[in-house]
Amino acid sequence: MSGTVDESAAAGSVVHSAGSSFGDAASAAPLIVLDNLSKSYRRGQQVVPVLERISFNIAAGEFLALMGPSGSGKSTLLNLIAGIDRPDSGTLSVAGQDIAALEEAELAAWRAENVGFIFQFYNLMPVLTALENVELPLLLKNLGKAERRERAELALSMVGLADRMDHTPNELSGGQQQRVAIARALITDPTLIVADEPTGDLDRESAGDILHLLQRLNDELGKTIVMVTHDQRAAESAHAIMHLEKGELSARQEIRPR
Repeated sequence: MSGTVDESAAAGSVVHSAGSSFGDAASAAPLIVLDNLSKSYRRGQQVVPVLERISFNIAAGEFLALMGPSGSGKSTLLNLIAGIDRPDSGTLSVAGQDIAALEEAELAAWRAENVGFIFQFYNLMPVLTALENVELPLLLKNLGKAERRERAELALSMVGLADRMDHTPNELSGGQQQRVAIARALITDPTLIVADEPTGDLDRESAGDILHLLQRLNDELGKTIVMVTHDQRAAESAHAIMHLEKGELSARQEIRPR
């Protein structure tokens, strides 16, 4: 698989503390800037704070892991970064674009163009083949059928599934299904990949393979990845780890050099 990633890269195809930026990456300009971000939800008559005045940066090309116990706010934070949800206050910019200020239609278009999603349970269409699942995001673009197929074939080859393109999800292992999901996330050549517990439903060996693949895509294609995980081993595949607990963010822990 390493050769396919290298070839595709060459082809170019595809916390707490107000005002404190724990995630500043000294060696690269920030791609994502969060400034005093807060988010709460209403539960009946009660307002439940989830994130409180979160500030940090994520550099372009960085692989960042977010950890924390259930209910800590890490998935909420990931959803804000991906433009799925909106903060109550504060600003969130990606590549200089204040995504929190976008109208709903603009935000949906921004997500489709700039964000690739990887989920714990793959979210594949069971009646579609691997190739057809990977093609789905391209249906929103003005591309012909032949070009969509060519790009989907390349993405599946990049993740080591050139020989499984015509298989449906129930004919694939969990690890293979997650590879299909990763290929789907890559198909639009997004600026950012967000991964919510991408190894949470996999055995140890398959999880290791997926983490290695994410590292390769980060190292060789330069993809910026933000991953939520409960698993310390998974988190240590990233460049750095940040911990959330009770809506507050800990200092950044460097794991491996960029």
